Amino acid sequence: MKDVFYLDTAIDTGTSTGDGLATLDLSSYVDPIARGRSKGTGLAIYKVHFDICDDDGNSPVAAATTGTFRAALMSLSGIPAGAVGSVSYNNNTLNASNDLMIAGVDFYAGGTAAGDPAPDVFLEPSMEVPYVVVRDQVILALNVTTAMSVGSSVKVRLECAQVTLDQATLNQLLRTQTV
Repeated sequence: MKDVFYLDTAIDTGTSTGDGLATLDLSSYVDPIARGRSKGTGLAIYKVHFDICDDDGNSPVAAATTGTFRAALMSLSGIPAGAVGSVSYNNNTLNASNDLMIAGVDFYAGGTAAGDPAPDVFLEPSMEVPYVVVRDQVILALNVTTAMSVGSSVKVRLECAQVTLDQATLNQLLRTQTV
């Protein structure tokens, strides 16, 4: 059994459109500098669980709710947190072709009780091939394209473990996780 532990963060969708993000500090789990015989340390993320719930965090989003958004966990550092509408992403940021994307989910709430609202996870790491982070933080990014009719929140839980990295792997990860 691996020394797996859990980390989590959350962001509120609000009731307007736009981009927002929450940060999760990983500085106590990641050390990308190899010193002498000691190797660098990264954070292997094996699984990401998304939870979309009402604004009190205890219930699922009601079936009558309307709105659409994309949420993504990304390996980005140095970006301050911001509520929905206070951040702006470049084109092609929140998609599976972005090397910094760890996991992503689309959420569609059409206001009907027949199988709606529905999340669609479009990217996630695996137990066999985890996403290894070597930066000081990850962000939970949110792009609300159709305003939610009621306040809700996106919560994320990461199953992760600290891993030691050889110098070549560490250098490659540092290059790919730099914006």
